[in-house]
Amino acid sequence: MLAEERRRRLLELVRLRRFASLPELTGELAVSESTVRRDLESLERQGALRRIHGGVLYAGDSPKLPHFDARQPAAWPQKKAIARVAAGLVEDGETLLLDGGSTTYEVARLLVGRPLHVVTTSLPAANLFAADSQSDLVLIGGNICPRTGVAQGPYADKMLAMVRVRKAILSIAGVNEDGFFNNNLLLVETERAMMEAADEVIVVADSSKFGKQSLGHVCPLGNVDRLIVDDGIGDHWRERIATAGVELLIAAVDDNE
Repeated sequence: MLAEERRRRLLELVRLRRFASLPELTGELAVSESTVRRDLESLERQGALRRIHGGVLYAGDSPKLPHFDARQPAAWPQKKAIARVAAGLVEDGETLLLDGGSTTYEVARLLVGRPLHVVTTSLPAANLFAADSQSDLVLIGGNICPRTGVAQGPYADKMLAMVRVRKAILSIAGVNEDGFFNNNLLLVETERAMMEAADEVIVVADSSKFGKQSLGHVCPLGNVDRLIVDDGIGDHWRERIATAGVELLIAAVDDNE
């Protein structure tokens, strides 16, 4: 059986059962456990399922967004490490706002199955929670970016002005001495509206984003509450973030991921 065909069959099995154990999948597909694990990792990256202790949960098919899918594998071990720390800051029952970045998508995958009130501008993230009976989902509308599946622009900003959340978790494209940046001017305005809607603003960014600038300036360094980054960040930036009064959380990267 070709890998693509096997993964389609695996995904269909999980979709029909909603939950499947590793022994069940290896038995159904008549392949080794290591093969199933590789297939599950590939499908998890696409957001179609979520691995948990004892097996795998169906999480819904990811929208076909080539640009988003191409960005997803970049710095994946770092993003996964950052996402684990970010998810650990979220308490059950909280109202949470997620933007449409690739790192926040990793956070979303870890939060599926928990009792939360989730507000998001991201179609890929919303697709995860739409299949989750434990969470309440609010999808922010507006102009949808066809490359990333993210709502942005004045309609999104108006909707965000009507909500209040405990935490907002945002991704960015670059960080330098002047603050945080993103590469879409409509998205920058929408992220500012997200920050206004939140009691606490958390930025997630892998260390490759530091020292970089992009098209639009989101805010100065000191305008966020927490910044989560992987352990590749240099001493200069650790000191600079501390000077700005931002709580810096360092995520240890697992080299085996």
